[in-house]
Amino acid sequence: MFSTGQLIFAGIFLIVFIIVMIFSYRKDKFLHRKYYKGTIYVLIGFILFILLLFFIKTELNH
Repeated sequence: MFSTGQLIFAGIFLIVFIIVMIFSYRKDKFLHRKYYKGTIYVLIGFILFILLLFFIKTELNH
């Protein structure tokens, strides 16, 4: 389906992309701590909301 060159390019691209994302995150790590305090609670609330919807769906199907 894909040629060998395309697979090699995809692999190298993926590795370089992940490395750049790691360096970018490390660079902005302190800014994230300063400006995005409390976002973990939003994430927890979102996950609980999704779980609640899943629970309601399964209960209504029975």
